[in-house]
Amino acid sequence: MFNNNSIGAKGRLPLRLLITVVIVSLYFLIASQALAIELSGYIASEGRVFFNDPMFNEQRRDSAAIAIQPEMYHELESGSSFIFTPFARIDSADDERTHVDIREFNYLWLHDDFELRAGSGKVFWGTTEFLHLVDIINQTDLVEYIDGEDKLGQPMLHLSVPREWGVVDMFVLPYFRERTFPGEQGRFRTQVIVDTDKAGYESSASEHNIDLAFRYSHTMGDWDFGIYHFHGTGREPSLLLRSDSSGKPFLLPFYEQIDQTGLDVQAVKGSWLLKLESIYRTGQGDDFFACIGGFEYSFVNIKFSGIDLGLIGEWAYDDRGNGSTTGFDNDLMIAARLAFNDADSTELLAGLKQDLDSDESVFSVESSRRIGDNWKVAVDALFVLDSSAEDPIHALRDDDNVQIELMYYF
Repeated sequence: MFNNNSIGAKGRLPLRLLITVVIVSLYFLIASQALAIELSGYIASEGRVFFNDPMFNEQRRDSAAIAIQPEMYHELESGSSFIFTPFARIDSADDERTHVDIREFNYLWLHDDFELRAGSGKVFWGTTEFLHLVDIINQTDLVEYIDGEDKLGQPMLHLSVPREWGVVDMFVLPYFRERTFPGEQGRFRTQVIVDTDKAGYESSASEHNIDLAFRYSHTMGDWDFGIYHFHGTGREPSLLLRSDSSGKPFLLPFYEQIDQTGLDVQAVKGSWLLKLESIYRTGQGDDFFACIGGFEYSFVNIKFSGIDLGLIGEWAYDDRGNGSTTGFDNDLMIAARLAFNDADSTELLAGLKQDLDSDESVFSVESSRRIGDNWKVAVDALFVLDSSAEDPIHALRDDDNVQIELMYYF
């Protein structure tokens, strides 16, 4: 049922690395007791059911997948630690979604005055629910899901200096990870395929360009904020229309050299949670400004039921308009989050995204529930309610779907 041909496209990791990951993981599994290594992680099976036939002839209607993500963690007596988190997925429909990644593989050195992390890791910045404009260190693993929440591991040298007046983080990023995109047979794809094997770079060093980032963050009373500057290869590629030797069109992902300054702010005011993210970027076409901000208001223990209800409202703006690479240029989002606070950690988030300049309207649901001590089930759904030809989401208008994932945690 599964087709795992050709895992080794540029920006992902080759099949031989999958074999290496499995062998190393088995080694750590066997040696975990002797080496005092903490082993955890999950194995997942997934099914995607689409309500409409695919729009493009090459696509397969539905799909099934399996994934594994073990995590090996070892802490030294000094408090320093080592972590190894490989990830692998095999998908029945899309060869591009069959892939392997090293989410984390690094050593953390703890010192009295600083922390130094070396290797491949993950860093998240952001406060808002629907879009994380300021999150720039890690590349998006777009074949995992359309929401862009999944990230590839990023090789880095990360120095963090905590002080009473705030935290200073400095990053040296010596290798660039290209964004993954669905293939011809996959759903959630553009009409013209993005050919990741033909990616281009503005930098003559290509993926070996050394990127740099600096961030300052601090907490003052009810307010948390962070401000940063990034210089290097942009994580969001410009997609350039090209044709191959036979005249067949394709989209070439082109990665420019950018400078980006970002700000994220969050404040807790009673039952209100206020959020803001904003960026200013140069180097990718015209200079531009983008932001997203909003609130979450919580009703706690509604009528003594133990259930919490959070109402979310956010607005996103990008002065590139239809040229936005995020798909959010003037959009209003509303959502409701239910936390049942039961023994099975049942949660549900339902949201609506409406473009204020067009007909684009998207409804999504995310839900999860534990089953016993080791099992968890997650059900996600996405529905394109309306769209116009100029909307980025228009190519997905027949991709309404429900995704069910069953995970075993060990």
